[in-house]
Amino acid sequence: MRIVVAAIGRLKHGPETELSERYRKRAAQTGRQLGLRDIEIIEIRESRAADAGKRMLEESIALANVIPENAAVVLLDSRGEDLDSASFATLLAKWRANSRPATVFLIGGADGLAPSLQEKAELRISFGSATWPHQLVRVMLLEQLYRATTILAGHPYHRA
Repeated sequence: MRIVVAAIGRLKHGPETELSERYRKRAAQTGRQLGLRDIEIIEIRESRAADAGKRMLEESIALANVIPENAAVVLLDSRGEDLDSASFATLLAKWRANSRPATVFLIGGADGLAPSLQEKAELRISFGSATWPHQLVRVMLLEQLYRATTILAGHPYHRA
């Protein structure tokens, strides 16, 4: 199963980029033994439209275009479910066991995601009710992906 993190906006060089890449590499390495392919990051340029609604629509269309057929789609949303790490790992294992070709995590732009894209999601997850910068959300997601792979591999990284 492929794991895809599709995000509006690009990370600039700096600590967030370094930390993101460190967790992506660790998750990919641990995930290989579990049948997970490389974790792919797709960065989509922010829309330059003047109208917020048009920006949201353009960004949502761009995100929708990277979702493979039959993929599990997960939105990062402050109103989503607050999953613990073990439950997150269980969901990944379930999608892998059900032969899903990919799990795609979508991180929208500042204006949110169009309702048509929101309807494609099987799950919405939250990292709490606080508002987080998109750069940190990406780091937190990649860390949770690494943590999930270690849980599934029986590695001692995760200590509940």
